[in-house]
Amino acid sequence: MSDPQNTAGLLTVEEAPMTAPASTVSLATQQGRKRRVLPSTSPKFVVGSILVLAIVLFAILAPIFSQDPRSTANPALQAPSAEHWLGTTKLGNDMFAQLAIGAQGSLLIGVVAGGIAIVLSLIFGVLAGYLGGWREDALALLTNVMIVIPGLPLVMVIASFVPQRSWQLVAFVLGITSWAGAAYVLRLQTRSLRTRDYVYASKVAGERSFRVILVEIMPNLLPLLTAQFLFAIIFAILGEAGLSYLGLGPNSSITWGSILNDAQSGQALGRGAWWWFVPPGLMIAILGAGLALINFAIDEVINPKLRNAPDAARRVRKAAKIKGVTA
Repeated sequence: MSDPQNTAGLLTVEEAPMTAPASTVSLATQQGRKRRVLPSTSPKFVVGSILVLAIVLFAILAPIFSQDPRSTANPALQAPSAEHWLGTTKLGNDMFAQLAIGAQGSLLIGVVAGGIAIVLSLIFGVLAGYLGGWREDALALLTNVMIVIPGLPLVMVIASFVPQRSWQLVAFVLGITSWAGAAYVLRLQTRSLRTRDYVYASKVAGERSFRVILVEIMPNLLPLLTAQFLFAIIFAILGEAGLSYLGLGPNSSITWGSILNDAQSGQALGRGAWWWFVPPGLMIAILGAGLALINFAIDEVINPKLRNAPDAARRVRKAAKIKGVTA
């Protein structure tokens, strides 16, 4: 005959619900949240990455299989054909070759200008937000001055005073005129992060300011930095296209903007040579759309309101449907 106490104990053990430890549940919840907020799961990120990757591969591989973009041995203003896939220009340049080499020029300008802009944003944004005091006020003053000055007219004035303009010079000018907005956002975010407990703990432990910024603050700013970098690339590519269209772009390099300028000066629209201006304009639009979609996906990670907006709208629609049924 079994002991009632032991029996009760056995029943208690058998009937007790099998629950996971709180730490395991918390870890699983955190991992689930991380999976939900990863931008790679967003359709915007996937589509944008495909568009950008396709253009990058085109810029790398297409020049290998195309002829010299500056060759004038071809018939002038020839429509697209099997020999010339995108036709030729007024001077007989192969449009496919020009579009391919122009992709390299536009991408280089965008990446270099975006890199310069993001470095200046880190100096005037993150450094100012972390240091505080009069040093933050001095750096913030320069940032506010650059925000007030219109960027594109300033670039036009600078470019007009330089007769020989390389793509490096254009990228530098675009970079130094497009960092202020990102610096302002980074400064506000860094001011919020510098008051966190783990930052105080690093300071108390005697860590140097450089290491605190690099190890404790910068990882939390990576999504925002990526978004600002992509925006700077978009601004640089569009800015270069606008400058080149006005005749203020690079003199010795072929870019999508310089192709549009040649088409405008060669009266491509009046001649009906659509293949001269439509492909570069379409490539600029596709690249801008791809980078913008990636940027939107990153914004949904940074901003919880954007991330939760679809769920909130779904709940509102469901509540309205239930209310309509009950009425």
